[in-house]
Amino acid sequence: MSNHLSGQHSAYLEQHAENPIDWYPWGDEAFEKASREQKPVFLSIGYAGCHWCHVMARESFEDKGIAEILNRHYVAVKVDREERPDVDAVYLEVCSALNGSAGWPMTILMTPEKKPFWAGTYLPRENRGRQPGLRALLLVVAEKWRSDRKELEKAGEEITAYLQREREADGAAASEKTIQAALGQLKQSFDGEYGGFGAAPKFPAPQNLLFLMRYARATGDEEARHMVELTLKKMALGGIYDQIGGGFCRYSTDREWLKPHFEKTLYDNALLALCYTEAYQQGRFPLYRRIACETLDYCLRELWIEPGGFCSGQDADCQGVEGGSYLLTPEMVEKVLGPERARHFCETYDVTPEGNFQGRSIPNLLLNDRWHLADEAHAQDRKRLLSDREQNARPGRDPKLVTAWNGMMLMALSRAALVFSGNDSDYYQHAFRLSRVLLELCGGYEPEKLQSVYYGKQSLGQYPAQLDDYVFLALGLLEFYQLELDSLYLLAAEQLADYVLAHFSDPSGGFFRTSDRSEQLIKRPKEIFDGASPSGNSAAALLFEKLYLLSGKEKRGRAAAKQLDDLAGRSGNASAGLCYAWIALADRLYPGKQLVLVNEGPTELLREIQRRSGPDLSVLLKEPEDPKLSRFAPFTADLVRKENKPTYYPCETGACSLPFTED
Repeated sequence: MSNHLSGQHSAYLEQHAENPIDWYPWGDEAFEKASREQKPVFLSIGYAGCHWCHVMARESFEDKGIAEILNRHYVAVKVDREERPDVDAVYLEVCSALNGSAGWPMTILMTPEKKPFWAGTYLPRENRGRQPGLRALLLVVAEKWRSDRKELEKAGEEITAYLQREREADGAAASEKTIQAALGQLKQSFDGEYGGFGAAPKFPAPQNLLFLMRYARATGDEEARHMVELTLKKMALGGIYDQIGGGFCRYSTDREWLKPHFEKTLYDNALLALCYTEAYQQGRFPLYRRIACETLDYCLRELWIEPGGFCSGQDADCQGVEGGSYLLTPEMVEKVLGPERARHFCETYDVTPEGNFQGRSIPNLLLNDRWHLADEAHAQDRKRLLSDREQNARPGRDPKLVTAWNGMMLMALSRAALVFSGNDSDYYQHAFRLSRVLLELCGGYEPEKLQSVYYGKQSLGQYPAQLDDYVFLALGLLEFYQLELDSLYLLAAEQLADYVLAHFSDPSGGFFRTSDRSEQLIKRPKEIFDGASPSGNSAAALLFEKLYLLSGKEKRGRAAAKQLDDLAGRSGNASAGLCYAWIALADRLYPGKQLVLVNEGPTELLREIQRRSGPDLSVLLKEPEDPKLSRFAPFTADLVRKENKPTYYPCETGACSLPFTED
């Protein structure tokens, strides 16, 4: 029998629509029922690809006994964190404050007024050692609500008050010291044997790698470069990377990058593809190009959805088995490749009879010191194994289009097309289609119409775009401009940035996650530090700095400086938690190069300069009969062609040197 989740578009909510629990989606109906019946609210937050969400669903949410307790004593609410990242952000902060960590599935117990008094993550159905079980927790809290409700309400008031407290910046300005503090923390936490930062579980943290690459390129710091190169190499050889089909899993459960959490997300793969592309730009190492292209090819093959755009990710499980699509045995390989080729493949990719994960093997190259030969020798083997995989069951994918993550993918596709292949490539064609879809979602340059989540091109009108949607969409458009060189993308990005300033600004500094037109929660969330992906505040700093460097407009420079100073003042002793913002600071401290071409279109020389330069080169194209660029970058108004030839002006934030022409 269906519950109140029936008919929801979210794949995660659909997974629970047939549970015996009378789930409600987040909304007035659920909280009015809780208030009317004077019941506490059981809030469960997760997402479709989450392995431990599936485990808790099988153990508890499909259990009639648990359902009976919840239906009798609580109002149960399900939230897809990808549909409502604002709700997730608020209660994630609660869970972190109460437990020192947080994750999904997340469980929150709260009053009908949405004030939390208990928070946790995965819970087994029954008590397990020192870990409380869900059944016992629900019964204890239900009795407490009946006998001493005021104490729980008081706890909810205190936690909410703690959540709402103001956190003032310490007034420190962003400077070289800020960069050095972040760099020192990264060096201290760096794993010198396997790359990456911190202990297991180990996340790729692409924002750290992008920052280190930018810093190393500007300063020549060899230690920073080594941290990037070791991490990129070890991840590419490990099980976190899908050696058969390309693309990265979300994180590694060990420090060696061998055993991943098998879920694949769009944001991870977009930013990691960008990392490998940028690393190739700086060193021309073939491995980086191969991994970047295979990652993008995976996304185009598995995550692209019509009429255009990328879905949010793929499930960790397949037919109820964690990592089921990605695990091999020697017998499985031999069935596809035959005995001789299977022997070579298994030796190369560590596929053994005993396996390295629950009796089967995660293919990897970590033990193969001749790994650099594997691509050429086994390319056809991997293609055949991928073809066989595709004929079997695939992990489920979540069909929602998340605006922010598609902005990240637009960045990755645009850079790859520019560096690897140009305007006649599959990467360019998909980047172009994606850019048009994303602009269309803006409602024809009406930023207030933008939504955070779409299903196809369908807008449900109930998920207004949030900070990271605006800033990553704008960053994607700026990256695509470097490929397409059509000023409409610059103007669209500038318009999005202006909307952020008008509707997301916090008077005390920085930006809220939600606009001043969004639903009011118990707190207006504001995320400063980067997580698995960069925070909206970090990305906003980079957006404003890029707009300043391209346009030369002082108001853009002031916005960037203000944001960087605010983040530096709030970073405390955790500067390494804002590495994506410090890319913008590095751009400010170590300015890159800018080139303005005055011509009817891009030239081969310009494209060659772009391919051979790093991301610290930005290009503007001024077509004599097109006034759009002068509106975006007024300093280009007086730049003209010389001798009726393509004319190049080296510039820096609005100040240009003498031009040169092609001979």
